[in-house]
Amino acid sequence: MKKTTLQLLSIFFIVSSIKAQDTCQTALPITTAGFYTVAAVDGTAPTIFCAPNGTITNGDPRGEWYAYTPSDDYTVTVTSYLSANSPLVDTRFHVYTGDCNNLVCYSGDDDSGSGYSSMATFNVSAGETYYIAWDNRWSNNGFVFEVIENPIVVPPASPISYSDVTVGTLNSTYNICIVDMNGDFKDDIVGVSANNLRIHYQTAPGVFSITDIPISGTSKMPSWSMAAGDYNRDGYNDIVLGSGNGLSVWTSNNTGTAYSNFTPGQYIFCQRTNFSDLNNDGNLDVFSCHDIAPNVYYLNDSSNNLTYYQSSVTPGAMNIGSGGGNYSTLFTDFDNDGDTDVFISKCSGPPCELHRNDGNGIYTDISAIAEINITPIQTWSSAVADFDNDGDMDIIITASSGVHHYFQNNLDTSNSVEEAYTEITSGSGWDTNSSTNIDNVAYDFDNDGFVDVLGGGNKIMFNNQGDGTFYPIPYTGLSVGAIGDLNNDGFLDIQNNNNIHYAIPNGNNWIKITLDGIVSNKNGIGARVEIYGSWGKQIRDIRSGEGFRYMSSLNAHFGIGTATSIDEVHIIWPSGTIDVIENPAINQSLMIVEGSSPLSLADFNEDQINIYPNPVNNVLNISNIDLLTIKSIKIYNQLGQEVMNHTSLTNSINVSPLQKGVYILTIETNENQKYTKNFIKK
Repeated sequence: MKKTTLQLLSIFFIVSSIKAQDTCQTALPITTAGFYTVAAVDGTAPTIFCAPNGTITNGDPRGEWYAYTPSDDYTVTVTSYLSANSPLVDTRFHVYTGDCNNLVCYSGDDDSGSGYSSMATFNVSAGETYYIAWDNRWSNNGFVFEVIENPIVVPPASPISYSDVTVGTLNSTYNICIVDMNGDFKDDIVGVSANNLRIHYQTAPGVFSITDIPISGTSKMPSWSMAAGDYNRDGYNDIVLGSGNGLSVWTSNNTGTAYSNFTPGQYIFCQRTNFSDLNNDGNLDVFSCHDIAPNVYYLNDSSNNLTYYQSSVTPGAMNIGSGGGNYSTLFTDFDNDGDTDVFISKCSGPPCELHRNDGNGIYTDISAIAEINITPIQTWSSAVADFDNDGDMDIIITASSGVHHYFQNNLDTSNSVEEAYTEITSGSGWDTNSSTNIDNVAYDFDNDGFVDVLGGGNKIMFNNQGDGTFYPIPYTGLSVGAIGDLNNDGFLDIQNNNNIHYAIPNGNNWIKITLDGIVSNKNGIGARVEIYGSWGKQIRDIRSGEGFRYMSSLNAHFGIGTATSIDEVHIIWPSGTIDVIENPAINQSLMIVEGSSPLSLADFNEDQINIYPNPVNNVLNISNIDLLTIKSIKIYNQLGQEVMNHTSLTNSINVSPLQKGVYILTIETNENQKYTKNFIKK
């Protein structure tokens, strides 16, 4: 029947009253990347839910619809995690292929961005339409979202493969630690249960001997983290167990055949635990992040007694994190001055913190100066390494929720100014990596000479050029776990509970450095290891506890790719001693005892610099000292204790007050280079 003019006008007004994005059929077309404003979520709700958290229960179901048709093949990110949304809106969206009568889930997200904002990354094909539907599962409020288009990067073939082996005897309650437990420098597997320490000693490549050691008393269990180190200097590693209400330390006897439990009793909502020599006295101390209060630590005296301190609370305490939200501490030398600084990954809102070690127990928060104190951020751990092989430590704040941030260290030793880091996230591969995780660790998994990152998404982010770009390679069943060389082939293996992912050697060459401290702590924790060759320079710092939860090998692993020789290995010990090994063989484990290969003062300059007489009674002379730009001249005893300190140029030192014995003279320049020489006081 023919419609009247009044009927036609009625239909027109009904249709025109429907906003363009209120239904799938009237979805607003998107053909380019950019920002798009949702005034309010008040259209027709979707009935197929691709994002998690079920159906819409927030009152009257509503939705807003967009039809995205890309002009080329892209990797696309859709996100409401934007500074324009302040405060952030709790959003959820779904992505479909097909048509409005036959929608098929393709992607979507609820809370991957901080503040319950949304973010998902997926590949799209040119000319195909993808329907994006935002719903009011949590809120009707308006917001801004962004569509980001990046070229699809086809990654190369996997640079390393893994062979998976299930080990039935790895059945402790907590299987989160790989470290040498008997002093042979081969990585063992450590399992913890209530009243039992189970150690799989590596007796031959991939072969283990199992020992169960009963632990008396009631111990805190490592429900949050675990660390290892030889804090009583008996040649066997001790362990610290971090729980939700305190920590325990399991200490070896002098044969490593028995362990005793020490549970101090203070309430700590432990997150990351560490061993570190906080005051550089040669003794390892115990550190723990505190989630809801300032961080805590236990100082170790020369008799292995532990004294409790809380940052900014205990009188005289070091200030290493005075607020809460502390989830992970990573001890490393960021400014190349020879001592260990601290990076704290923060969750629940506050920015991450970088604390510079100024000596004498003084730690200064330089987060604002370094410009790494970005917000909003949600991270439980961060990946820290020299990713570009320029000789200083870079930072990837790896998100537990939201987005990652990659910072390049701009260290300049020609001046005393603290330079800001540069954020280089854009185009690095971290900007398009939507996988998040609470645990993120940095190692050279393929031994190509560049440090990679293992985090979320069952993948490794490989760094194959050192040029600031990473690419993801997925692996079935692979997640962050304890890491070490469990078959002594020079390639790092990964433990996930009772499954070991053994790396299959790919032909790249390597060297593994193991340390035996004499004046410094036994493990050399805090030491800087450097190798030099045709590639230039690579560095590693020895750390006890990185990432969020796990404890991994205390040996320093280096891949050198296809290079066939190493020119030099330098060990810069916490004591200031520098050992130099020239032309070491590759594809071997190289064990270095502190002071066994000291860098002589004669190597400081082409012109001979020496100390005399040696042995000495009263006055120790330094020849040609005027050739150096001196920052300090220090003398240490064999316990690592500083006994003399000169901050001005001097070519003679009165050592007559010193007792008889062997001492270490350390010269440090304004360029932060340290060189040492042993002498005997008669």
